Amino acid sequence: MADEPLHSRLVQILQTIRGVRLDDDAWASMQAGEEQPSLHSLTVWAALSAYLRRNGHEKESDAIQQTLSIATAPTNLGGMALSWNDPVATEEADELLLLTSAWLESLNSAERYDGVVAAPLLSRPASRPPMNVTEKIFALHDLSHAGYVRTGDIITISVDWVMASEASWHGMLQAYNKLGDPGVFRNDRFWLAGDHFVDPRLANTPLMQSLVRKMDFARKRFKMTQFQGNNYTIMHTEFYRERAQPGQIIIGSDSHTCSSGANGCLSIGLGATEVTMALVTGQIWFKVPEVVEIRFTGKPARGVGGKDIILYILQQLKRNTVAADRVVEYTGPGCQWLSSDARFAVANMTAEFGGITGIFVPDVVTKHFIESRKTNHHKKASYYFKADEGCSYAELYEIDLSKAEPSVARYPSPDDVVPVGKVAGTKLDGVFIGACTTAEEDLVAGALVLQAGLDAGLKPVAHGKRHVVPGSRPIEQHLRKTGLIDIYERAGFTIGIPGCSFCVGLGADMAAPGSVWLSSQNRNFKNRMGKGAIGSLASAATVAASSFNMMVRSPQELIDSIPEDRWDSVRGKGSLPTGALEEPMWVEPPGQDSAIGVNTSSGAATDAASNSTATNTPRSVDKSTLDTIKSKVYRMGDFIDTDALAPAQFLLTSDTNQELGAHCLERTDPDFRAAVKAGCEVVVGGKAFGCGSSRQEAVQALLGIGVKCVIAKTFAFIFARNMPSLGLLGFTVNNDRFYELAETGAAIEIDLVHNAMRIGGEEFTFALSPLEKRLTEIGGSTNAFSKFGKRIYDALTRGVAVSTGKVHEPTEKHKGTTIMAW
Repeated sequence: MADEPLHSRLVQILQTIRGVRLDDDAWASMQAGEEQPSLHSLTVWAALSAYLRRNGHEKESDAIQQTLSIATAPTNLGGMALSWNDPVATEEADELLLLTSAWLESLNSAERYDGVVAAPLLSRPASRPPMNVTEKIFALHDLSHAGYVRTGDIITISVDWVMASEASWHGMLQAYNKLGDPGVFRNDRFWLAGDHFVDPRLANTPLMQSLVRKMDFARKRFKMTQFQGNNYTIMHTEFYRERAQPGQIIIGSDSHTCSSGANGCLSIGLGATEVTMALVTGQIWFKVPEVVEIRFTGKPARGVGGKDIILYILQQLKRNTVAADRVVEYTGPGCQWLSSDARFAVANMTAEFGGITGIFVPDVVTKHFIESRKTNHHKKASYYFKADEGCSYAELYEIDLSKAEPSVARYPSPDDVVPVGKVAGTKLDGVFIGACTTAEEDLVAGALVLQAGLDAGLKPVAHGKRHVVPGSRPIEQHLRKTGLIDIYERAGFTIGIPGCSFCVGLGADMAAPGSVWLSSQNRNFKNRMGKGAIGSLASAATVAASSFNMMVRSPQELIDSIPEDRWDSVRGKGSLPTGALEEPMWVEPPGQDSAIGVNTSSGAATDAASNSTATNTPRSVDKSTLDTIKSKVYRMGDFIDTDALAPAQFLLTSDTNQELGAHCLERTDPDFRAAVKAGCEVVVGGKAFGCGSSRQEAVQALLGIGVKCVIAKTFAFIFARNMPSLGLLGFTVNNDRFYELAETGAAIEIDLVHNAMRIGGEEFTFALSPLEKRLTEIGGSTNAFSKFGKRIYDALTRGVAVSTGKVHEPTEKHKGTTIMAW
């Protein structure tokens, strides 16, 4: 086929994928028409697109145009930089034909998916109880189409997008291969970004070459339309700017997938295996979570953006407390003062706050941001929901934005937040402006602070490292066009390519042991920026102000000196819009509304169901391993994070659970591995066990060294999902007496038939949902897929729980919630 003329290969692809036949006369008419294409250039595609449009094949014509857009775009923006009339080389032709196949196949994908999410209603049915925004989005995607969900329901939902980085795709590909290469649910809804490790400085390393090959496999095997190449964008940045739409459900293999919640969608991070299941099936299961409302009031001070606001929230409410195992809805009159980029930073660090995800209730700012996109393709599937009067929230907290100020989160806790003045003068070895948290607006602010300092006569001292990384090529282009990159360079900063850089301490950029840094990234755990490095968090503006003398300094004086028209002259697309804005069209989830009170397709996971011996009896299990576990305890404390359980430096070079286990907690608890081998196979932790990144390798590492069960007061959401998905038993116990007895070395017996434990001569019970127990019994999601195929979630959720029949009936909004003002 490679030796055939380009137009013949194009015609064959069009016929094979879309069933559109073009005979010789059709091609002859194209050659005789106005286009008169050269048989060896892009004009072949242009002529074909024009012909298809004239003959009623608009969709196919648009797909060809998408190929042409990529073909002619600059390489630094993800394109091929081809000229219209130049001959197309063989390799270029092969790439163009692959792109054509991908975009034509995307039409088939969309048609297969059409109707999975039904058209919304324009008003709420009178019989339907009120719902918050989170519940409405779940109801929209609930495959039972009941029209209504409530807290505790276990439902199977459709997903709109799946996201991954090259680092998480490494693990996803392992899971995908175990499934037997089943294909993906949509070739146009898989967003893959090379950002964590890939870097031109590492191009000759075997590891980077391996990661690039794995991404290339995905691109070609799945005929992906959504891949712009390595270091085009940090995973979350351009996805939020140009893809995520209000009302969608997005599943990503990264804990900061929550970033896109800025756009009024549910964007949720999970482990690699579960995300692979979503990629293959287009579905995922969820237990509808509680929702906490953070209501913004007041107006933030000039120069105070999303980073300082989320740091203020963390200071007041602390991490893994009110947000733990909940969705956080950000609402209130204060939102009118928050740009889309400010919302992005807040939603992004909802991961550090401890939430499942964060979502801003969409409004006029959201609509303006979505409508500003380049293509209609990524703005026509938006569904705008608002909370009903009388809807239920678990708790409500009010945050006065006028009280937020430039702050620093001190190493090693993102909630150890103090005003900049309290740590002013702290000496620094390095400053970093970048990572996914740092949006375009923040990078602009950092540059303007630097300009204000330079104009005031400040000069960067000789010592220390200064580094800035734009979040994407389009953002970098804006910074160059406006001269802001030049300002960074004048202030002594080196400019990196889009990627995670120092925030993961994984690739070419790692902070030296013992070095002290101030960074605009989102996570300041031990060893995060590099082994032994000490990193604290602040806004880009604060980092910029501190860079001159390499000492922590408030940016406020410099911010106050920046003229308003200077801010306006360099505004980016995510900045707060001005002028009159159009209200969205509000909609409601579709559905039958015939079974309110009883979700017959899936049911609600209740304590009664979880404690029922009948529903929890194992179906087909290995009696020696799953009926009873007899072991000894290894005791840990609060906030055991996944960075410690599975250090980043070993994630991409370890192929087995045992290899990952060899490094488990080696930097923070070096005695742990030996203790497990000596018989302490039940880990007992405290609060938020498994907090941090979404890396499922943390669970794999525990399995790899022989851990049989993890018990904790609370688990981080993603870690809790990863355990049953990978076949590791885990559950929570909230009994102080148990933790008094559960010291390292204590004998423990766990009875999984009756959900009971014996330790120190006393007995304690625990709850484990039937779905989680069944997944653990089967040995995880990949084994379940082998058993049930693409109907895995229907099989796992069918009949596993019983509804209580209770419906929330508050007489007014927030009835029964705790309201606290800060």
